Amino acid sequence: MAIITISREMGSAGIPIVHKAAEKLGYTLVDGEAIKKVAPDYGLTPEAVEKVDEKPPAFVDTIDAQTEADYHQIELIILEYALKGNVIIYGRGGQDLLKGVSSVLRVRITAPFEERVERWAEREWLDPDLARVLVRKSDQQRAGFIKYYFDRDWQDPLQYDVVINTSRLSEETALKLIAEAVKDKNLTEQKDASKKFLQDLIIRKKVETRLLSNKIIEGLHQYHFHISVAAGKVTLEGHVHSEAQRLEVLKTTRQVEGVSGIINELDIRPYRSNPREL
Repeated sequence: MAIITISREMGSAGIPIVHKAAEKLGYTLVDGEAIKKVAPDYGLTPEAVEKVDEKPPAFVDTIDAQTEADYHQIELIILEYALKGNVIIYGRGGQDLLKGVSSVLRVRITAPFEERVERWAEREWLDPDLARVLVRKSDQQRAGFIKYYFDRDWQDPLQYDVVINTSRLSEETALKLIAEAVKDKNLTEQKDASKKFLQDLIIRKKVETRLLSNKIIEGLHQYHFHISVAAGKVTLEGHVHSEAQRLEVLKTTRQVEGVSGIINELDIRPYRSNPREL
């Protein structure tokens, strides 16, 4: 169940490296195109994928439940690809989404900013000033995406196992490093435990998505729920505003495929709309 995640900066040569690594290893590449191909099977329209894929919500926006549910569906796609094994997850916060899966090789591909600008201008036949703007915006968007959804500094090197500076190392060397690193015994010895952890992670994601899509409890779960899964058993913590809402949460969770049991630790806290009552 080999899994590689590759984080890249625009203009860092990540695109050719990831495609050649997938070809060299015989792995399935999970990128934007792969997600779009299977998106209809998860109830996602092309517009929905375009709206949430690797994009943080605008600062002035209040993220709605449907947008959040669509994003969780994309995460579910990635997780189910990962469970099949022998995959390269390209971008999309893969290293954070799979946090806790100890058999994952986490790779980052980087290069100095001005060198990336020059490469992108040559690749896309762009004016260097325009390329500079695009590269900077790409960096900001991807950093914002990771910060919003995973609360992490995108550039923190300790969150990766291999950091490749393509200003210093050739494409050939980068491919050799990735191919050798994924075979490290510290990763391969964790495959069985990682598979079980990943199966529970998928169940948790399904529960989260189902609750987000439930109109009866819309908005509540985004702030007041904590969901964990161990061996298929779901623990629900936090609070709801009524017994009816608690019953709906339990019913919805019970309907998710793979759930073997529920530990209900939800409190009931009646909603008070008048600030003076608080």
